[in-house]
Amino acid sequence: MRGVLGIGVLTCFLSAGMAGEPIDVWPGKAPGEATHSLGETLPFRQGETPPVTRVVKITRPTFTVHLAPKPNGSAVVILPGGGFGKVVPDKEGTEAATWLNRHGVAAFVVSYRTTDGGTTPGWLKPLQDTQRTMGLVRAQAARWKIDPERLGLLGFSAGGQVAARLLCAGGERSYAPVDHYDRISYRPAFALLIYPWNIYDEKRGTLVPGVDVPLDCPPSFLVHTDDDRSSSLGAVLFYAGLKRKGIASALHVYGNGGHGYGLRSVTGSQIASWPGHAAHWLLGQIGNAR
Repeated sequence: MRGVLGIGVLTCFLSAGMAGEPIDVWPGKAPGEATHSLGETLPFRQGETPPVTRVVKITRPTFTVHLAPKPNGSAVVILPGGGFGKVVPDKEGTEAATWLNRHGVAAFVVSYRTTDGGTTPGWLKPLQDTQRTMGLVRAQAARWKIDPERLGLLGFSAGGQVAARLLCAGGERSYAPVDHYDRISYRPAFALLIYPWNIYDEKRGTLVPGVDVPLDCPPSFLVHTDDDRSSSLGAVLFYAGLKRKGIASALHVYGNGGHGYGLRSVTGSQIASWPGHAAHWLLGQIGNAR
């Protein structure tokens, strides 16, 4: 559905969103893209139960709308993981949307652009797509009956890195403005970073460049595991930055559980308890944002 964000076709934009169909992030091709593709879905991996969807070669970013049956007026934009080369829209997307909906929170799952293996940093296009999506959702808040001041951001793995970079961007756009939607703030009221991928610089012993907790960073909830190959030190240092600046936040580092679990259980780990802790924290933030 191209050009759905024009004023003359706003009704089409909204009806598609309510039906769960993907909504375009950009009016036409995304910045710097020569193609306009929703991507290719890879075959399911053998023995993976439940199966996990993985989409590659996305050049046309979209998001889907998931409204809560008993809404409380809050909403969250969800960034799945996938290492920038792919997007995992179910395990780290719609499954999280269902969880949020149970707590009265509307959800918007983003299928951001994936890397083409070029010289552009893998996080840049997803960051552009996310900044744009936050503005779009906030601009249409009344249509979805959500409070624009209670819009949060949830990122898994690579999506967690993108979310961290957005929190630390200082309000600067990572692309040239396209239309009036790009004049609307992309800053979330709160954030959840779930096993944020590679935000720790092992050589420097610090957070990676571009991830430096600002004074105006919103309250954040972080989850990681000690045995994650993407070091938990990234989450620890991000939390330390929040704590030093007096920003009320929470950090949970589990002894084991690995990486990429989403909201699912892992044998021998208590990692599946994180959504319960997150819901308790999240509902407090939603109340504080009113």
